[in-house]
Amino acid sequence: MSQATPSSRRQALKIFASLPMLPLGALSVSSLMAGCATPAGGAASAAAGTGSPFASASFVGMAAPSLANPAAMATTLVNSSLQVKLQDGSTRAFKLAYKPFFITGEQVPDGKGGTLLAGGYVNILNKPIIDKSVSGKERQFFSDCPDGTSLLQLANPKVPGIKGKAVFAVVQFEYANADQSGADAYGTLPSPIAVLTLDQDQATGALSLVKYHSVNTSEAQGMWITCGSSLSPWNTHLSSEEYEPDAQFIADNKQFKAFSKNLFGDEGVANPYHYGHLPEVTVNPDGTGSLVKHFCLGRISHELVQVMPDNRTVLMGDDATNSGLFVFVADKEKSLSAGTLYVAKLGTGFSINPADVGAKLSWIKLGHATSAEIEKMANTLKPSDIMTVLKADPLDASFTKVFHSGAANWIKVKPGMEKAAAFLETHRYAYLMGGSMGFSKMEGTTVNIKDKVAYSALQNMQDSMVKTGKGWNAASGIALDKALIAGGIMASALNGGQSDQTGAAIKSEWMPTAMRALLVGEDIAPDALGNLANPDKVSNPDNLKFSEKLRTLFIGEDSGTHVNNFVWAYNVDTKQLSRLMSMPSGAEATGLGVVDDMNGWMYITSNFQHPGDWQPKLHGKVQATLDPLVRANYNNRFGAAVGYLTADHTGVKLG
Repeated sequence: MSQATPSSRRQALKIFASLPMLPLGALSVSSLMAGCATPAGGAASAAAGTGSPFASASFVGMAAPSLANPAAMATTLVNSSLQVKLQDGSTRAFKLAYKPFFITGEQVPDGKGGTLLAGGYVNILNKPIIDKSVSGKERQFFSDCPDGTSLLQLANPKVPGIKGKAVFAVVQFEYANADQSGADAYGTLPSPIAVLTLDQDQATGALSLVKYHSVNTSEAQGMWITCGSSLSPWNTHLSSEEYEPDAQFIADNKQFKAFSKNLFGDEGVANPYHYGHLPEVTVNPDGTGSLVKHFCLGRISHELVQVMPDNRTVLMGDDATNSGLFVFVADKEKSLSAGTLYVAKLGTGFSINPADVGAKLSWIKLGHATSAEIEKMANTLKPSDIMTVLKADPLDASFTKVFHSGAANWIKVKPGMEKAAAFLETHRYAYLMGGSMGFSKMEGTTVNIKDKVAYSALQNMQDSMVKTGKGWNAASGIALDKALIAGGIMASALNGGQSDQTGAAIKSEWMPTAMRALLVGEDIAPDALGNLANPDKVSNPDNLKFSEKLRTLFIGEDSGTHVNNFVWAYNVDTKQLSRLMSMPSGAEATGLGVVDDMNGWMYITSNFQHPGDWQPKLHGKVQATLDPLVRANYNNRFGAAVGYLTADHTGVKLG
């Protein structure tokens, strides 16, 4: 076979680097170059000669793994592919694969010639927190639960050791599932956040870890259960603090006391009003990062947020029972330090049937504030200064009954404390003001800019969404006849010209105005593997990200109903749903991110957390077989992967 000329090689690389391509391994480039030797008139030669531009792309999904191959169920599995179509009609197919940057608990380069423990926990003085639960095996705690990840680049990076181009990733670690003795450690440790400096190979797009930097969170009083994340339009990492600690009853919260003990060395020091906010990480050119916590976006169960293209409107996920749909409209572009907080009110017609038109949305203004003034309130006010909250009916008409986390509360706001209530007791105050506080676990959010549609994941549809369910209230406008544990994804039309409940104009062109169901899962009786939801449909969606170029919604599962959780791709035009990846059994898919073009390459980030977190009802048929395999793969179940989808060299086809 004749060899490709240098010019044809360069042209082929130019064509494929200009596509929204997943990065290729080194052998993929060899295959690509060999393809340039296709005889004249062949598909590769035609593409190289014409430079035909990108037309469209689609994913070819994979089957779910089974016990026919137990090893495949105990690791990350990718048997899917990307089909790329050019405008001249030719196509290319790329088999996908998964590449971790590291497994938590590994030693990773600190950029200074030394190493750091990936996912390692530190206290308020940035000293290691030691797991002493097993005598003789004392070691620093590290997370098995990496979550939100943002991939970004800077104009003038200054990190030594880069051979290609510097790319950065911000990765947060939500919690540790257990200590070495097996005792539950959820929410008892301050969440770490790291900046990764990655070397992008300009020939292949492959990313390799050069530097791991732990972000100092001490000035923000540490971090609480950092879950999903998003990349802001101004290139910062927008983090989250999930399941805000209930300040009204914090004296009874053993979890929060343990958190305070680990962070400050004293279980009585941590202030619950410092947590449940929105942290923002700015990456510096040297691969370090700085963090600020914004106090004016509502103290809710922040899962992840999505900033709209106006650089001001922020749609927020609220991962709680009796949660709401919240929007923050910033006073100034690219600054979350001041603005107005709104909660949605559902009109009639709410439905989880994708065939139905759904319900209109209106907006209730909760208040306007700066982060500085709410932080001052958090520093100085006690819960009893803001409102009285009772768990039993006082038989006093001055109290209002609300539902909070599925339980009835009777509340009364103290005179003059409306702003403090709006921003520090947001769930209760939003209910009091008439917001539709009946969703259950509204998690990931993302936006389809071209169509002006926002997507919100409901990890499940139960409890407060179901008539007579825990926390259900007719005023929410949500009244399902039965639960859908598998959950689904809602789509909301975005528009301007909206007003709040007082008639005042809302200064945004990106407010949700109507909500309908897009995709829903299907609960089933346990199948042969143990699945409690149809494995060929999305179940318990959590992370959401949208690719404008691919017209594709990416979905990561946090499922108590699939034996293996999956990452999916859903094309909003063709309605094709494709399974891209399977996580180790018992693990949740996290860290989902999509970058359409970074120096010519497209990236899909994906992590997982708590592999082998067995649930007897779900994993009873597989646990005995899979547990030793998962333990062998992931540091006795203490480790989890941070990484991205790439293209496997065996899958490149040119003609």
